[in-house]
Amino acid sequence: MREYESNEQYDVVVVGAGHAGCEAGLAAARMGEKVLLLTISLDMVAFMPCNPSIGGPAKGVVVREIDALGGEMGRNIDKTYVQMRMLNTGKGPAVQALRAQADKYAYHAAMKDTLENEPNVTLRQATVDRLIVEDDQVVGVVTNTGARYRAKAVVLAAGTSSRGKIFIGELHYSSGPNNTLPSIKLSENLEELGFKMRRFKTGTPPRINAHSIDYDETIEQPGDATPNAFSYETPDADYLPVDKQMSCWMTYTNGKTHQIIRDNLDRAPLFSGDIKGVGPRYCPSIEDKIVRFADKPRHQIFLEPEGRDTEEYYVGEFSTSLPEEIQQEMLHSVEGLHHAQMMRPGYAIEYDVIEPWQLKKTLETKRIKNLYAAGQINGTSGYEEAAGQGIIAGINAALKVQGKEPFILDRSDAYIGVMIDDLVTKGTTEPYRLLTSRAEYRLLLRSDNADLRLTEKGYNLGLISEKRYQAFLNKKEAIEKELSRLQSIRIKPTPAVQAFLEAKGSTPLKDGVLASDFLKRPEVKYADLAQFIPAPPEKLDRRVIEQVEIQIKYAGYIKKQEANVAKLKRLESKKIPANIDYDDINGLATEARQKFKKINPTTIAQASRISGVNPSDIGILSVYIEQGKIAKVKED
Repeated sequence: MREYESNEQYDVVVVGAGHAGCEAGLAAARMGEKVLLLTISLDMVAFMPCNPSIGGPAKGVVVREIDALGGEMGRNIDKTYVQMRMLNTGKGPAVQALRAQADKYAYHAAMKDTLENEPNVTLRQATVDRLIVEDDQVVGVVTNTGARYRAKAVVLAAGTSSRGKIFIGELHYSSGPNNTLPSIKLSENLEELGFKMRRFKTGTPPRINAHSIDYDETIEQPGDATPNAFSYETPDADYLPVDKQMSCWMTYTNGKTHQIIRDNLDRAPLFSGDIKGVGPRYCPSIEDKIVRFADKPRHQIFLEPEGRDTEEYYVGEFSTSLPEEIQQEMLHSVEGLHHAQMMRPGYAIEYDVIEPWQLKKTLETKRIKNLYAAGQINGTSGYEEAAGQGIIAGINAALKVQGKEPFILDRSDAYIGVMIDDLVTKGTTEPYRLLTSRAEYRLLLRSDNADLRLTEKGYNLGLISEKRYQAFLNKKEAIEKELSRLQSIRIKPTPAVQAFLEAKGSTPLKDGVLASDFLKRPEVKYADLAQFIPAPPEKLDRRVIEQVEIQIKYAGYIKKQEANVAKLKRLESKKIPANIDYDDINGLATEARQKFKKINPTTIAQASRISGVNPSDIGILSVYIEQGKIAKVKED
């Protein structure tokens, strides 16, 4: 292919228009940079080749964080969902999670429309074959048509297309997700440039025709009646009433299903040895579940609509790469699916990822300057994880072009910060999925307070409008005023108060207490206070009331976590000099020395989180730095 130099000038080129690429491109463009967004297929912009849903535990928090920073995912799902549900409502606020069932085609169309109408974005269909690298710095890309596009920074968000290979039983062929073209040459180019790569695997279940489901044999899962949204900009008035939402349905596998799978494991690529890539532990295929959890008599199956203008239903928790005829037999063994018509078979897809320890916390690669990576190419799974990385990569690419300081989220700032720190500090040996258990400060990193944590940062980056920022300041002020008011009003042990407490099964008052202390009782709700104290001067928004109640009820726990964060910040402030030579430090364990040289941590706190590093190694490193023994200087 003859190459030619494009005369188009760009600041940032984004490779891939999945969920990571869309957020990266929009962030950089909205920060004033001219962006070229390249995708193998314009029909795959922000597409959902697997589960057509957004949110869930930990993931829903990430969507709120993206929105608080000025990203698009939250706004887009709020415009295109078919069902909205808050999960874990019987538990505390740290683990409650919003989840939306998406209209996958409407979601794609809405995001594509957003990109097409963003003034600084040029959206174009092309496959990137290689990077243009000069003096260890990326300066552009070359496409399969021979076009050479120059840029000051490049973001790689190639997803599962990187040398993708699909498996359905004995059938396997080169392909990207949903039978799109794979990206072959870019992976080869990355290896030539010295990047360490590995193979991961993920999968998707069959799709069936909605008319062929026996709904009477399944359990309905309707949406919520209470208004909710992912974006802080979406008004309650836009919320779809339950009768306008689409229900999901639940059923179960059974002994017959499990026996069909066991009888055909020799035809499963995962067990026959055809698949070499490592699959996701927390989202295993149905055949993997049957083998790993052989004692389980059944597994949940969720039937989820893919959109309003299609009869396709996604068979959730039924991911498989068994042969097509076996998939049909498996489906027909399940209650409610005895007559199911399979429209698309499930498949597994194997793909390339960059070992994420080769990245900085900005998501810039250590090996090549001005080259960033985001999404599944970094070893993560999930649309939300990809989008969270995308907005950070796009922000930092723009800041690099502008000659400004990088933007880094700490573990105490956001789930996005937890994810990126995990990836670059520990790497990953399997597709990484965010879980609430990964965040040690999850009581601070809640879904309800993402705006209070991150809106200021988004505004300072130029991604939050003045109107939205003013609304945020008004909300913040209203919360502070109401907290102050409740900390100044006393509730006395009147007969009405005592009768209320007795009815609630609560201990009666011995003396007057502050309204804030009264509200700390688990059985007392904010709405109950209206019986005993005057109403606030102005009517409060429900989101303000939510914050007031959470901040008062969990004040003690929040204070403890804030104290732990302060300790972490002190460790994060202890920088490791860039010119340190770990071979010059006596007493370090061999594993610690190797890990330090591999990861190249920037702070003592990050060093302490590296797998295989012991407290004694951290102590030796700290003393070495404090004594100023940086004797050997490495050339930059």
